[in-house]
Amino acid sequence: MTGSEKCLAKGCPAPGPVPEGTIRVYSMRFCPYAQRARLVLAAKGIKHEVININLKNKPDWFFEKSPFGLVPSLETSNGQVIYESPIVCDYLDEVYPGKKLTPADPFQKAQQKMTLEHFSKVTTVLYKIMGAKKNNEDLSTVKEELQEKLLKLDEILAKQNSLFFGGSEVSMVDYMIWPWFERLIIFDAKDCLNKTTHIDKWYQQMLQDPVVKAIYIEPDVMLGFFKLYIQGDLEAYDYGL
Repeated sequence: MTGSEKCLAKGCPAPGPVPEGTIRVYSMRFCPYAQRARLVLAAKGIKHEVININLKNKPDWFFEKSPFGLVPSLETSNGQVIYESPIVCDYLDEVYPGKKLTPADPFQKAQQKMTLEHFSKVTTVLYKIMGAKKNNEDLSTVKEELQEKLLKLDEILAKQNSLFFGGSEVSMVDYMIWPWFERLIIFDAKDCLNKTTHIDKWYQQMLQDPVVKAIYIEPDVMLGFFKLYIQGDLEAYDYGL
């Protein structure tokens, strides 16, 4: 992996063409959606460069790389642009050789997508918690809602009778879900795993995955970012560098 650690902000020049034989990912170190793409890139051993973007102060040219102004987006050496994290991750798995993270069986593939639909209800509540924390509101009701959603996800994993959501080994669905579990500490929600025994076991196994370890952000760094982020500090995105 090559690229810039520091975020590019408004007024920064656009990077040059993507070198032949590599792919560029526009990212932000603390963004869970961008982490999905970086996990897949690492899992498949894809040669790539990372360009981090300051999402609160975006360069004007970034909208040519991502029309919604969001990360992740990919740019190929042919100038092709791919954006939105599920689309980006599917593209990487389809185009690049090596271990396939998505099952070939249509039903298993559908199962993974249905699991992600259930998980989307979890992310909705997590962002409610973020808003409540920002406004110094009581978290008890929204944390009960989170616990309810996580218990449903725990039931799904229990019924599958497998260590991971994709089966006996880590697959696409696990990498798509993981970034939010890495961030449970900033949502004050780590204790919710106490009642979801199957997810807790999955969580501990995911922490041992070499790809997760390579991309992992330490909790104190994550908390430092979040503290600046909720204050609206434009330097939050470069926290710890």
